[in-house]
Amino acid sequence: MGIEALWSILVGGLVTALSAVGAAFAFKLSNTPMTSLSSLWIFMGAAFVISLGRPMTSLSSLWIFMGAAFVISLGSLGSAIGIRISGSQAAGVLSEKPELFGKMFVMMALPGTQGFYAFVYGIMMIVLSGVLNKGAVISNAKGLAMMTVGIGVGSVEWLSAIAQGQAAAAAESLTARQPSSFGQAILIPALVETYAVIALVSGILLLLWISQAAF
Repeated sequence: MGIEALWSILVGGLVTALSAVGAAFAFKLSNTPMTSLSSLWIFMGAAFVISLGRPMTSLSSLWIFMGAAFVISLGSLGSAIGIRISGSQAAGVLSEKPELFGKMFVMMALPGTQGFYAFVYGIMMIVLSGVLNKGAVISNAKGLAMMTVGIGVGSVEWLSAIAQGQAAAAAESLTARQPSSFGQAILIPALVETYAVIALVSGILLLLWISQAAF
């Protein structure tokens, strides 16, 4: 086993360990059961096994697919948790005021947009990187850079989805007490949406820059 193979094992293990520790710490802060991360652990374990014995120059595609998997997984998990929070509050309101279903549905569905943003970003990461093009050569630095940006965007989408679910629950409570204030109440979760959009746009701009950069 050569020096490059040993180096790939070291980097692969370090990325896997840091990702696992960071995700575990973040999920602990949000009181999310660690069992919901089982698919993510499986993917990281598989990625580490694939990296064993491979030279660093052949791992660029792996970094990109890992980044895409991270951003889509985190965004989707965040949206699911956010909808659970807002949906629970909406169910309580509708049990007493079923006529407010339309208004409750809008606010209940708001945290789901982060999962869509994450999906779009993950697909754009794969397409812009060019890993699907036969014979395309991607530098290891670009692969790691795209993965890093993907993890950052995914983290913002995940946390903002949970925060938006909590904000939507507060807005639903306000609307239940004062149905005429729906227009003002919906602004509460909408403000959180702003930062999910900023993360998506910033990530896309960084992807465009990285894909065209000479490194």
